[in-house]
Amino acid sequence: MHRPTIADLARAAGVSVSTVDRVINGRDPVRKATAERVLKAAQEISYYGAELIGQRLAPATPDKTFGFLLLQKQRPFYQRLGEALTAATRECGLVVGSSRVVYLDEIEPLKAAEHIDRLGRTCDAIAIVAANQPPVLAAVERVQQRGVPVFGLISELAMSGPIGYAGLDNWKVGRSAAWALANMCPRPAKLAVLVGSHRFRCQDLNEIGFRSFVREHAAEIEVIDAGASLEESRLAKELTLHLLQRHPDLTGLYVAGGGIRGVLEALKESGAQGRVVTVCNDLTVVTRAGLAEGLIKLVIAHPVQTLATALVKAMAQATIARGTVTLAKVNLPFDLFTSENV
Repeated sequence: MHRPTIADLARAAGVSVSTVDRVINGRDPVRKATAERVLKAAQEISYYGAELIGQRLAPATPDKTFGFLLLQKQRPFYQRLGEALTAATRECGLVVGSSRVVYLDEIEPLKAAEHIDRLGRTCDAIAIVAANQPPVLAAVERVQQRGVPVFGLISELAMSGPIGYAGLDNWKVGRSAAWALANMCPRPAKLAVLVGSHRFRCQDLNEIGFRSFVREHAAEIEVIDAGASLEESRLAKELTLHLLQRHPDLTGLYVAGGGIRGVLEALKESGAQGRVVTVCNDLTVVTRAGLAEGLIKLVIAHPVQTLATALVKAMAQATIARGTVTLAKVNLPFDLFTSENV
C-alpha cells in the first residue's frame, strides 16, 4: 500500500510542499487556517505524521491584524516607515501577523478620527501618527473602549487612559539640535525653529527642548519663532523666505516638522545656504541630498527598522496578554547623520 508522502499531503491540502514542511517542523509561522487545513488533509489521507501536526498546532501561533495610520504617503519618511512596519509584522515570531497601513493625505482631525475608528473595528491593535486634537483623542478613546490596544507612533498622544508609545525622546532631540547649532554657528547667533504643527506632541517637545538648552547653556543666543508649516513644503518655503527677509542675520535653522523640501528650495533661492546652518529630522532621499550639497549640516533620525520591529513586538505582546500588561513605552536612541556618514 502506498504510504502518503509530503507531496501527497501538499496536494491534498492545496498548499506547497514548503508550507507543509513549515507546519510539520514549526520552522516559521503559518496562518492558523492554513495549518488546520494541512492537519485535516493529513487525517483524511492517513498521513503518518498527522499526530505530530496536531501536536504542533496545539499551541498554535495566533493570527493578528495590526493597523497603522501614517501621514502623507508622498513623504519619503512615511513611505519607508510603512514598508518597515509591513515587513516587521510579517516577520514577527509572536503572531502570524497581517498589516493594514493607511496614509492620511490631508492632516485633518476628522479624517484622522474616521480612519482610527475604521482601523479599530478591523484590527487587533493599532498604532497612529496623529496630532493631539479633540476628534482624534475621542476616536482613540472609542477604540480603547472596544478593548483594542492603541499606540502613539513617532508622536505621543495625551490620553488619560492606557496607551502605548514607540518613538524617540523628543525633548532630547530638540536639545541635541540646539547643541549642534550652538556649536556650529558663529556668535552672536540668531536661531529659528520651524515646526509642522504644535498639535504634534513630538514637535512641541522638540521646540521645548531646543529652547531649554539655549536658555541653560547659551543665553546670548536669540531664538526666533519661524511659525508652523502644517507639514506642507509649499508653506514651509514661504515661511522660510519670509523668515530670511525679516532676519537677514539669521545664522541657524532647526526644521522640526515636515516641509524640508520647501525649506531647502528657499535657502537656495535666497542664497542663504552658505551662511544659515540647518539641522532637521529624519534621513530621506531629500535630506540625504541636502547633506551632500551642504544645505543641511546634521540630520537627527529615527532608526526606522528598529522602531518598526520594537513597535510590532509591543503590539503583539499587548494582544496576546489581553489587557493583563501595561502597554509598552518604547523610547529608542536616535541616529545622527552628517555628510560624512551617509
